[in-house]
Amino acid sequence: MEGDTFSGLGNGTQIDGKVLQTFQKSFSQVQNILDQNRLLINEINQNHESKIPDNLSRNVGLIRELNNNIRRVVDLYADLSSSFTKSVEASSEGDSSGALKSDGKAGHKRNRPA
Repeated sequence: MEGDTFSGLGNGTQIDGKVLQTFQKSFSQVQNILDQNRLLINEINQNHESKIPDNLSRNVGLIRELNNNIRRVVDLYADLSSSFTKSVEASSEGDSSGALKSDGKAGHKRNRPA
């Protein structure tokens, strides 16, 4: 997969396989955090509905954990955005095909007739 490129932006820009793997890993991390948040929210709601003092006290820690998870998701999306922008800029600075190799250097690709 290393050195492979993928047309995935719809505008002829190609994404390096390594960059794509990084995106997939980050999106997977985000999804895992969001799944965990869903469970936290369910538990918070159950504790709130129970009106049991110990459960309500526990919600303080659960809400802090939820807030920290949200911060992590925001940070992951910010990193993804930055990485994506750098990848697109690097590929547009390459040759006319927009191919970018995994070593970060523009590759030479022949354009085939349609």
